[in-house]
Amino acid sequence: MAADFSGGYLSSDGGVLLLRQVDRTIGLSRGLSACFTDRRDARFVEHDVAELLAQRLYSLALGYEDLNDHADLRRDPLLAVAAEKTDPLGAGRRRRDQGRALAAPATLQRMETAVDHAASRYHKLGAERGALRRYLLQCGVRTLAKSTREVIIDFDATDARLHGQQEGRFFHGYYGDYCYLPLLAYIGSVPVWAQLRTADRDAADGTLAALQVIVAAVRTRCPRARIILRGDSGFCREELMSWCEAHGVGYVLGLARNARLLVALSPALARARERAGLCGGHTSEFAELTYRTLDSWSRARRVVGKAEILGDKDNPRFVVTNLPAVAYPTSALYEDVYCARGAMENAIKEHQLDLFGERLSCQGFASNEVRLLLASFAHYLIERLRAMGLHGTALAQATAGTVRTQLLKVAALVTVSVRRVQVRLASAFPRQALFAQVHRQIGAWVEIG
Repeated sequence: MAADFSGGYLSSDGGVLLLRQVDRTIGLSRGLSACFTDRRDARFVEHDVAELLAQRLYSLALGYEDLNDHADLRRDPLLAVAAEKTDPLGAGRRRRDQGRALAAPATLQRMETAVDHAASRYHKLGAERGALRRYLLQCGVRTLAKSTREVIIDFDATDARLHGQQEGRFFHGYYGDYCYLPLLAYIGSVPVWAQLRTADRDAADGTLAALQVIVAAVRTRCPRARIILRGDSGFCREELMSWCEAHGVGYVLGLARNARLLVALSPALARARERAGLCGGHTSEFAELTYRTLDSWSRARRVVGKAEILGDKDNPRFVVTNLPAVAYPTSALYEDVYCARGAMENAIKEHQLDLFGERLSCQGFASNEVRLLLASFAHYLIERLRAMGLHGTALAQATAGTVRTQLLKVAALVTVSVRRVQVRLASAFPRQALFAQVHRQIGAWVEIG
């Protein structure tokens, strides 16, 4: 047996055609390009902003986390086709770039880091972070049907560990490392907010300002929808709850336990222990409480306590809410509403691990926020692929990593002629029927008006 690399213009990422199909349907790369300021001389521009963004987003979705990967990826003819390059083989480029149709790592790096080098003559393509956040929100809210009657906004803070002496470096005791503390928000599995923060702050810092913007966007889109804020105990703050109460927004927030809450829950804990002793193992009871802190809360609020017994261990939990008990009784509020936020925690893991949202290794803080937002847009692209093309298939609920392995990683032979570009996917690809089904379903998709 003999093996070499003389197979011709081949790509291992044939599924990028599906990403391109989704992108063209929703107009993501083109819309995203409006969030960048391009001060380059048009006479010498080889890669327009939309092409650069498509190259970056597709590569993240395909599993290429580092800009250094593009030193080789820029020779991939199929990625060039997906990024709308008119010369996907790079045959017409200057000698040193022959065969390299896509942008080099240095060009992509300048696009991401220009925000920290506004006065530099070498950084003429810069992102406007506020515009990126607004566009992410616009894209996320656009996925909601106008007739939607309930919208739950999930907030959470997470860590993004640092890789060196980056701007804003701070040691966080809970995570036990130097890190940033990004604030993320999702509606269902759709990212709607991504904001980078230094770690020297409260987990809820900046949440109220973000919530106000998100609620306004949701109400414009879905005027009859009930809006609910959901978060863990890190977001149980007086300013958030008071604002929600004053503006007709519901909330379900985790509440850290304390001695007074445990005393109030003790009858339910006693009943749960008694039942656990009779049936063995795991049992739980729910209790309805009215509670007010000694000095930080402005009013008494509804609290639901869960008295849970895990073997020989008590596991009391609490949530505070302004939702009515008639519509949201104790067990349903906790188990069906609050615990459902676990899906958002899985989405954050997907954002960080599969779409590389924690890969924030730029020197400047603003540049790292651009990277965080680009990872969020790549996440949005994968989420739209699931919603538009994978519904009704075995991969409808699959993570980005699984979708990548099962569907996007397929060998393809690219043939370029004067009239057209022909792509031949691997004949032995085991999911040919699924690939064709996804292509059809994306083609039949009609964006919500």
